[in-house]
Amino acid sequence: MQRRKFVSGAAAAAAGAGLAACATGNTQSGARTPFAVKASYIPIAGSDELYPVRRIYCIGRNYRAHSIEMGSNPDREPPFFFQKPTDAIQYVAVGTTADHPYPTLTKNYHYEVELVAAIGKGGRNIPAAQALDHVYGYTLGLDMTRRDLQRAMGDEKKPWEIGKSFDHSAVLGPIHRAPQIGHFDKGQIWLKVNGQTKQDADLSMMIWSVAEQIANLSQANELFPGDIIYSGTPDKVGPVVRGDVIEIHIDRLPNLSVKIV
Repeated sequence: MQRRKFVSGAAAAAAGAGLAACATGNTQSGARTPFAVKASYIPIAGSDELYPVRRIYCIGRNYRAHSIEMGSNPDREPPFFFQKPTDAIQYVAVGTTADHPYPTLTKNYHYEVELVAAIGKGGRNIPAAQALDHVYGYTLGLDMTRRDLQRAMGDEKKPWEIGKSFDHSAVLGPIHRAPQIGHFDKGQIWLKVNGQTKQDADLSMMIWSVAEQIANLSQANELFPGDIIYSGTPDKVGPVVRGDVIEIHIDRLPNLSVKIV
Protein backbone atom coordinates (compact mmCIF):
# COMPACT_ATOMS: atom_id res chain seq x y z
CA MET A 1 0.00 0.00 0.00
CA GLN A 2 1.21 3.50 -0.70
CA ARG A 3 2.40 5.50 2.29
CA ARG A 4 -0.60 7.79 2.01
CA LYS A 5 -4.01 6.83 0.81
CA PHE A 6 -6.45 9.65 0.17
CA VAL A 7 -10.20 9.42 0.26
CA SER A 8 -12.10 9.41 -3.01
CA GLY A 9 -14.26 12.15 -4.43
CA ALA A 10 -13.84 15.77 -3.48
CA ALA A 11 -11.25 15.05 -0.81
CA ALA A 12 -9.07 13.22 -3.31
CA ALA A 13 -9.49 16.07 -5.75
CA ALA A 14 -8.49 18.56 -3.08
CA ALA A 15 -5.42 16.49 -2.27
CA GLY A 16 -4.52 16.22 -5.93
CA ALA A 17 -4.91 19.93 -6.42
CA GLY A 18 -2.65 20.64 -3.47
CA LEU A 19 0.03 18.28 -4.68
CA ALA A 20 -0.24 19.64 -8.20
CA ALA A 21 0.35 23.14 -6.88
CA CYS A 22 3.41 21.89 -5.03
CA ALA A 23 4.73 20.21 -8.17
CA THR A 24 5.07 23.54 -9.96
CA GLY A 25 8.10 24.27 -7.79
CA ASN A 26 6.57 27.45 -6.34
CA THR A 27 6.07 27.99 -2.61
CA GLN A 28 3.37 30.10 -0.97
CA SER A 29 5.87 32.96 -0.80
CA GLY A 30 6.31 32.76 -4.56
CA ALA A 31 9.86 31.40 -4.34
CA ARG A 32 10.89 28.82 -6.92
CA THR A 33 12.13 25.45 -5.66
CA PRO A 34 14.24 22.83 -7.49
CA PHE A 35 11.79 19.99 -6.74
CA ALA A 36 8.42 19.28 -5.16
CA VAL A 37 7.98 17.84 -1.67
CA LYS A 38 4.65 16.18 -0.97
CA ALA A 39 2.62 17.24 2.04
CA SER A 40 0.97 14.76 4.43
CA TYR A 41 -2.78 14.66 5.00
CA ILE A 42 -5.28 12.54 6.96
CA PRO A 43 -8.90 12.32 5.78
CA ILE A 44 -11.51 13.85 8.10
CA ALA A 45 -14.40 11.47 8.79
CA GLY A 46 -17.79 12.57 7.49
CA SER A 47 -16.22 15.30 5.37
CA ASP A 48 -14.56 15.89 2.02
CA GLU A 49 -11.74 17.76 3.81
CA LEU A 50 -8.23 16.59 4.64
CA TYR A 51 -6.36 17.37 7.86
CA PRO A 52 -2.86 18.69 7.02
CA VAL A 53 -0.20 17.27 9.32
CA ARG A 54 2.54 19.65 10.47
CA ARG A 55 4.29 17.62 13.19
CA ILE A 56 3.89 14.25 14.87
CA TYR A 57 4.59 14.21 18.61
CA CYS A 58 4.59 11.03 20.70
CA ILE A 59 4.63 10.79 24.49
CA GLY A 60 6.71 7.98 25.96
CA ARG A 61 5.75 5.59 28.76
CA ASN A 62 2.36 7.08 29.57
CA TYR A 63 0.71 4.00 31.11
CA ARG A 64 2.07 2.87 34.48
CA ALA A 65 2.29 -0.84 33.60
CA HIS A 66 4.03 -0.09 30.28
CA SER A 67 6.46 2.25 32.02
CA ILE A 68 7.39 -0.56 34.41
CA GLU A 69 7.53 -2.98 31.47
CA MET A 70 10.10 -0.71 29.81
CA GLY A 71 12.21 -0.47 32.98
CA SER A 72 11.16 3.01 34.08
CA ASN A 73 9.71 4.49 37.29
CA PRO A 74 6.26 5.95 36.52
CA ASP A 75 5.90 7.58 39.92
CA ARG A 76 8.77 10.02 39.41
CA GLU A 77 9.26 10.41 35.66
CA PRO A 78 7.98 13.66 34.11
CA PRO A 79 6.41 13.43 30.64
CA PHE A 80 8.78 13.26 27.69
CA PHE A 81 8.14 13.39 23.96
CA PHE A 82 9.78 12.33 20.71
CA GLN A 83 8.80 12.99 17.09
CA LYS A 84 8.18 11.05 13.91
CA PRO A 85 8.44 12.57 10.42
CA THR A 86 5.11 13.38 8.80
CA ASP A 87 5.95 11.25 5.77
CA ALA A 88 6.02 8.22 8.09
CA ILE A 89 2.20 8.26 8.04
CA GLN A 90 0.39 5.25 6.67
CA TYR A 91 -3.32 6.06 6.41
CA VAL A 92 -5.69 3.11 6.75
CA ALA A 93 -9.29 3.53 5.59
CA VAL A 94 -12.09 2.23 7.80
CA GLY A 95 -13.23 -1.26 6.83
CA THR A 96 -9.97 -2.19 5.11
CA THR A 97 -6.93 -4.22 6.12
CA ALA A 98 -3.92 -2.41 4.73
CA ASP A 99 -0.63 -4.08 3.86
CA HIS A 100 2.04 -2.83 6.24
CA PRO A 101 5.63 -3.56 5.19
CA TYR A 102 7.97 -5.20 7.69
CA PRO A 103 10.84 -2.72 7.92
CA THR A 104 14.52 -3.27 7.25
CA LEU A 105 17.27 -3.62 9.87
CA THR A 106 15.08 -5.16 12.61
CA LYS A 107 14.38 -8.64 13.93
CA ASN A 108 12.08 -7.46 16.74
CA TYR A 109 9.24 -5.38 15.29
CA HIS A 110 6.69 -4.22 17.90
CA TYR A 111 3.13 -2.86 17.93
CA GLU A 112 1.89 -0.06 20.20
CA VAL A 113 -1.80 0.98 20.05
CA GLU A 114 -2.52 4.62 20.94
CA LEU A 115 -5.17 7.32 21.04
CA VAL A 116 -4.10 10.21 18.79
CA ALA A 117 -5.18 13.82 19.33
CA ALA A 118 -5.15 16.32 16.44
CA ILE A 119 -4.56 19.99 17.28
CA GLY A 120 -6.82 22.61 15.68
CA LYS A 121 -5.73 25.72 17.59
CA GLY A 122 -2.14 26.41 18.56
CA GLY A 123 -0.48 28.22 21.42
CA ARG A 124 2.26 28.35 24.02
CA ASN A 125 2.00 27.55 27.73
CA ILE A 126 -1.56 26.31 27.33
CA PRO A 127 -3.24 25.69 30.72
CA ALA A 128 -4.45 22.11 31.15
CA ALA A 129 -7.92 23.40 32.01
CA GLN A 130 -8.15 24.96 28.53
CA ALA A 131 -6.13 22.42 26.56
CA LEU A 132 -9.03 20.42 25.14
CA ASP A 133 -10.30 23.60 23.47
CA HIS A 134 -7.25 23.26 21.23
CA VAL A 135 -8.14 19.73 20.03
CA TYR A 136 -9.64 19.48 16.55
CA GLY A 137 -10.33 15.78 16.71
CA TYR A 138 -9.12 12.27 17.43
CA THR A 139 -8.15 9.04 15.75
CA LEU A 140 -6.47 5.83 16.74
CA GLY A 141 -3.06 4.74 15.60
CA LEU A 142 -0.11 2.41 15.80
CA ASP A 143 3.30 3.62 16.91
CA MET A 144 5.28 0.86 15.20
CA THR A 145 8.72 0.31 16.70
CA ARG A 146 11.96 -1.41 15.74
CA ARG A 147 12.42 -2.43 19.37
CA ASP A 148 15.85 -4.01 19.02
CA LEU A 149 17.21 -0.82 17.47
CA GLN A 150 15.48 1.40 20.02
CA ARG A 151 16.94 -0.60 22.91
CA ALA A 152 20.40 -0.70 21.37
CA MET A 153 20.42 3.06 20.96
CA GLY A 154 19.14 3.52 24.51
CA ASP A 155 21.84 1.27 25.92
CA GLU A 156 24.43 3.41 24.14
CA LYS A 157 22.70 6.64 25.25
CA LYS A 158 22.07 7.59 21.62
CA PRO A 159 18.87 9.00 20.05
CA TRP A 160 15.98 6.60 19.37
CA GLU A 161 15.09 7.81 15.88
CA ILE A 162 16.21 4.69 14.05
CA GLY A 163 13.86 2.65 16.22
CA LYS A 164 10.86 4.98 16.08
CA SER A 165 11.02 7.37 13.12
CA PHE A 166 11.05 5.32 9.92
CA ASP A 167 8.83 4.77 6.88
CA HIS A 168 5.23 3.67 7.67
CA SER A 169 5.85 3.81 11.44
CA ALA A 170 2.89 6.16 12.09
CA VAL A 171 -0.23 4.17 11.19
CA LEU A 172 -3.44 6.23 11.47
CA GLY A 173 -7.16 6.11 10.78
CA PRO A 174 -9.33 9.10 9.78
CA ILE A 175 -9.68 12.14 12.06
CA HIS A 176 -13.01 12.36 13.90
CA ARG A 177 -13.89 15.92 14.87
CA ALA A 178 -14.17 16.56 18.61
CA PRO A 179 -17.61 18.23 18.47
CA GLN A 180 -19.01 15.02 16.93
CA ILE A 181 -17.00 12.34 18.77
CA GLY A 182 -16.39 14.07 22.11
CA HIS A 183 -13.21 13.99 24.19
CA PHE A 184 -11.55 10.90 25.64
CA ASP A 185 -10.81 10.56 29.35
CA LYS A 186 -11.89 6.92 29.58
CA GLY A 187 -12.81 3.99 27.34
CA GLN A 188 -11.39 0.63 26.39
CA ILE A 189 -8.29 0.46 24.24
CA TRP A 190 -7.12 -2.89 22.89
CA LEU A 191 -4.95 -4.55 20.27
CA LYS A 192 -5.26 -8.03 18.80
CA VAL A 193 -2.83 -10.03 16.70
CA ASN A 194 -4.45 -12.74 14.58
CA GLY A 195 -7.57 -12.43 16.74
CA GLN A 196 -5.74 -12.89 20.05
CA THR A 197 -5.84 -9.98 22.51
CA LYS A 198 -2.37 -8.66 23.30
CA GLN A 199 -3.00 -5.20 24.79
CA ASP A 200 -6.12 -4.36 26.81
CA ALA A 201 -6.52 -1.30 29.06
CA ASP A 202 -8.61 1.82 29.68
CA LEU A 203 -7.74 5.35 28.62
CA SER A 204 -8.32 6.46 32.22
CA MET A 205 -5.10 4.60 33.07
CA MET A 206 -2.92 7.16 31.26
CA ILE A 207 -0.43 8.82 33.63
CA TRP A 208 -0.78 12.14 31.78
CA SER A 209 -4.18 12.95 30.26
CA VAL A 210 -4.49 14.42 26.76
CA ALA A 211 -5.05 17.85 28.32
CA GLU A 212 -1.95 17.51 30.49
CA GLN A 213 0.10 16.32 27.52
CA ILE A 214 -0.89 19.40 25.53
CA ALA A 215 -0.11 21.66 28.50
CA ASN A 216 3.33 20.13 29.05
CA LEU A 217 4.25 19.96 25.38
CA SER A 218 3.24 23.58 24.80
CA GLN A 219 5.79 24.66 27.41
CA ALA A 220 8.58 23.21 25.28
CA ASN A 221 7.25 23.98 21.79
CA GLU A 222 4.63 26.32 20.42
CA LEU A 223 1.82 24.12 19.11
CA PHE A 224 0.15 24.82 15.77
CA PRO A 225 -2.88 23.54 13.88
CA GLY A 226 -1.79 20.37 12.13
CA ASP A 227 0.18 18.98 15.07
CA ILE A 228 -0.86 15.51 16.20
CA ILE A 229 -0.01 13.79 19.48
CA TYR A 230 0.25 10.04 20.03
CA SER A 231 -0.84 9.69 23.66
CA GLY A 232 1.03 6.55 24.74
CA THR A 233 0.45 2.80 24.75
CA PRO A 234 -0.63 0.30 27.41
CA ASP A 235 1.55 -2.58 28.55
CA LYS A 236 2.14 -5.92 26.83
CA VAL A 237 3.74 -4.54 23.69
CA GLY A 238 5.23 -7.31 21.60
CA PRO A 239 6.57 -8.53 18.26
CA VAL A 240 4.87 -9.29 14.97
CA VAL A 241 6.12 -11.13 11.89
CA ARG A 242 5.11 -11.21 8.24
CA GLY A 243 1.62 -12.60 7.79
CA ASP A 244 0.30 -11.32 11.16
CA VAL A 245 -2.86 -9.22 11.17
CA ILE A 246 -3.11 -6.44 13.77
CA GLU A 247 -6.49 -5.03 14.75
CA ILE A 248 -6.84 -2.08 17.13
CA HIS A 249 -9.82 -0.59 18.95
CA ILE A 250 -10.73 2.44 21.05
CA ASP A 251 -14.29 2.89 22.26
CA ARG A 252 -16.30 5.27 20.03
CA LEU A 253 -13.77 5.06 17.17
CA PRO A 254 -13.91 2.59 14.24
CA ASN A 255 -11.39 -0.23 14.39
CA LEU A 256 -8.23 -0.17 12.30
CA SER A 257 -6.45 -3.18 10.81
CA VAL A 258 -3.16 -3.90 9.04
CA LYS A 259 -1.41 -7.02 7.76
CA ILE A 260 2.35 -7.28 8.10
CA VAL A 261 3.87 -8.09 4.69
